[in-house]
Amino acid sequence: MRIGLLTQWFDPEPGPAALPGMLARQLARRGHDVRVLTGLPNYPTGRLAPGYQLARRRDEIESGVRIRRVALYPSHDRSALRRLANYGSFAASALISGTDALRGLDALWVGNSPITVALPMWFTRYVHRVPVLLHVLDVWPDSAAAAGFLGADPVSRRIERGMAGWCGAMYRSAARVAYVSPSAGDVLASRGVPPAKLVHVPVWADETIRTASGDLRAELGLRPDQVVLVYAGALGEAQALDSLVEACARVADPQLVCLIAGTGTTEERLRRRAARSGARNVRFLGQLPRDRMPALMATGDAHYVSLRPGGMSAYTMPSKVQSILAAGRALLVAVEGDAAAVAVDSGAGFTARPGDPEAIADAIRDICALGREKLDMLGQTGREYYDRVFSVTVGAQRVEEVLDEIVDARR
Repeated sequence: MRIGLLTQWFDPEPGPAALPGMLARQLARRGHDVRVLTGLPNYPTGRLAPGYQLARRRDEIESGVRIRRVALYPSHDRSALRRLANYGSFAASALISGTDALRGLDALWVGNSPITVALPMWFTRYVHRVPVLLHVLDVWPDSAAAAGFLGADPVSRRIERGMAGWCGAMYRSAARVAYVSPSAGDVLASRGVPPAKLVHVPVWADETIRTASGDLRAELGLRPDQVVLVYAGALGEAQALDSLVEACARVADPQLVCLIAGTGTTEERLRRRAARSGARNVRFLGQLPRDRMPALMATGDAHYVSLRPGGMSAYTMPSKVQSILAAGRALLVAVEGDAAAVAVDSGAGFTARPGDPEAIADAIRDICALGREKLDMLGQTGREYYDRVFSVTVGAQRVEEVLDEIVDARR
């Protein structure tokens, strides 16, 4: 098939932004002619990646994949206006300078985040008459509200209603709508997406992390017998990390060390809380360079995932769940809904009630009691589960099957 990918995010952007590139290469390996329309790389720094400069368009070929990059306003800070300029400029630029690269396709995969990608998607769908598989990687407008870009004032409510209507038009124009977790599928169905359109396509992770050599234990002065629990990511209100600090303060096991890596709006509060509660087993590492994240992943005997209860948490699948499983590490999940189900089903995880320090402390005690060797065995079990359920090989096969169905239905 001649398959197109439309996504604002692509290599060499890291983390979740790298996932479309993994899909593109996997589809190319399966014998398809793959073309990508994307932006100039600027995530997560908000600056163009080394080797790139602002230009109207740039064509590349990488691993057999033809890539059209188009100009955008590089930004990724907390400013809603600059973020909108980033999203909107890509959409306009892709529409004007990129959609010709998608002419003559059999089918188009579209990553839905941000939803401004609808402009080039609709042009390709209705002008080039290419059927679309829309992959809902983030449920909008919920994700915009959770990120703090929408408030409770009347103007924000009108914007939210407008975004909901925009998303509805995207769903109607797509031949199929893919969702990444079971509960997200239920949400989309409740918002009017016909069940016959909905398909479950879980998202994969960066699978190279597991191959990293070495860890940070010696550098951090950790003893071989110490059990390390790692949280790596944003330190914000949505992550509800106060309960993790309080939980660690309640665990007296001398084996436990909790490493918190990252920065965010709650960092200083968390540091004060750790000092006030006597959580001397908690260490803050600050923001580590991205090239050290694989070593941090290897350092953790178990990794912590949490979200504040309510809102999107019941139907959100944090990307770090797949990343931890792919790295072959055990995990402790303090999230309601699908993420907790994966922790149980994978056989690699512990669960605790989100926001409940005592429940989290009990889970940490269980982790310490299990010990490093058995935690490593849980991690290997998790990696096997990842390979069966979440790997890019499985994901690409599922995407290929859905695109085949779309093309057959069109014929």
